[in-house]
Amino acid sequence: MKKITLLLLVFCFSFSSCEKDDICDANTPTTPRMVIKFFDINNPTVEKSVTNLKVIGEGMTDGVIFNATASGESKFLANTSKISIPLKTNAATTTFSFILNSGSTNAALVNTDVIQFNYTTSEVYVSRACGFKTLFEMNANPPFVHSDGPASDTKWMKEVQLQKTNINNENETHLSIFF
Repeated sequence: MKKITLLLLVFCFSFSSCEKDDICDANTPTTPRMVIKFFDINNPTVEKSVTNLKVIGEGMTDGVIFNATASGESKFLANTSKISIPLKTNAATTTFSFILNSGSTNAALVNTDVIQFNYTTSEVYVSRACGFKTLFEMNANPPFVHSDGPASDTKWMKEVQLQKTNINNENETHLSIFF
């Protein structure tokens, strides 16, 4: 009987020291990026791909990486109708330069528009392993400011529409740009 009790006691102590691993699952939703879709200004229901779009955050030299497997300048270029960009989690505004036809040898084709996004943030606890994520709520007045770039070119974005004021996930379009 003493052997069974001792064996049972050792068995109980061996499992009491085990605990769940603190590893954040890659599928756990974290701080969402702003999802932007581009549309044809002449046919607003049709998505339109941008050409060599480079998006650079204010104060940064490199752009947002859209193609991590590419090398050199091409990893910063988007040729699609949908992009996702990160907003600052420690500020109430984020400013981006959207450069259409970036890297073109014809300087007349390169066109820059600047958008400043205004928002408030809130932190939500995800788990012990993942920590917190930040959610964004676009300010109502104004949610963004759209202007020409540093050059004296015209705006290539003809219309910018906010689709969702709350940025909680990356499964929906938050901003529509018509050009």
